[in-house]
Amino acid sequence: MPLYKIEWKKSAVIPFIEWQNILEAIEELDDIRSYDKEKSIESDVIPFDQAIQEIQEKKLN
Repeated sequence: MPLYKIEWKKSAVIPFIEWQNILEAIEELDDIRSYDKEKSIESDVIPFDQAIQEIQEKKLN
């Protein structure tokens, strides 16, 4: 038999520093997920100078 009965709670009181750590971990996880999503999309990689040149050419047309 468990020592504590787990019930669904609506709130919890935790130290502020712990809350900050939780928020930082959530933000880091969100950044990792965003990176993984973008990395999974296949795209052509072009050199930076070529990208600038193409952008400038589009502005002239």
